[in-house]
Amino acid sequence: MTEHHGTTGRIIPVERLQPGDHSCMDVTDRANRWQVLAAFTRTGLARGEKVLLLLDPSDLNDDDAVACLDGGTGHTEAALRSGQFVLGRNTPAYLPDGRFSKERQVRSFAAEAERAREAGYPRLRGAGDMAWAPRAGVADDEVVDYETSLAELFADEYLTALCWYDRQQCGDDLVASARRVHPLQVMESLGALEVTRAPGGGARFAGSAELGSREEFTRALRAALFPRPGNIPVRYELDLTDLAYMEAHCAWQLLDLVAGLPREDTAVVHCGPMLETALRGLGSADVPQLELRAADTGETAEAEDVA
Repeated sequence: MTEHHGTTGRIIPVERLQPGDHSCMDVTDRANRWQVLAAFTRTGLARGEKVLLLLDPSDLNDDDAVACLDGGTGHTEAALRSGQFVLGRNTPAYLPDGRFSKERQVRSFAAEAERAREAGYPRLRGAGDMAWAPRAGVADDEVVDYETSLAELFADEYLTALCWYDRQQCGDDLVASARRVHPLQVMESLGALEVTRAPGGGARFAGSAELGSREEFTRALRAALFPRPGNIPVRYELDLTDLAYMEAHCAWQLLDLVAGLPREDTAVVHCGPMLETALRGLGSADVPQLELRAADTGETAEAEDVA
């Protein structure tokens, strides 16, 4: 579990990406990165979207990359044959003549989106390895300026994008700058739990509350619901809207800890509609201190689950 105090940027699991999102991910672990890319690709294909993936030339060859993304289902291979899935390399995409041009790149991605529209795809989602920039000697501020200039492409919510930055290849300064200019940061591994503590109490949870993170989830909940001194009623805010998965044990822990609060206190739990339904099914109505607020996250059945 990663715990943040006062973090302003929104960190989400890849399953929570929505149309119009422009996100980044900084990575260190190759296996984790491929798991995230596989989830990103499979979600897009399942939704009927066109998916574009730009790998570094030093990465897996095309056949191995498709096999890794496909996971034995045959869906990615079929999408590659049909043209729904396109696998390319970042160097020719960003540096077609050996140099980088922000204006040309924006036009190129706009044209790619237009081709996807004309082909009848409901959305276009793309992910790209940004290692081309330091390798080509492109200055960090030029990369940041380019990322910022892409905002216009996301205005109509047709495009969803994930730019990943390898910390070893891109360096800490560029990674930190990428986090600042991207509206969203995608968690670098599936099944992980991210907790952001609010200065005034409460917390935001993202990722997965499951067997592997059960202890951390419970500990973070206890810290967020820590009793306050005095006799004034306390209002706790818990944001669970970016939990992509919650096992039943963790759901029971949430209800049990809230039920242990003083009767005059209130724990406001913000969550998606599926988690709200699950908590109500587990007896949330019997916990008077609990106030459920469901947000429309655009989630699908596979995006959030309680089991």
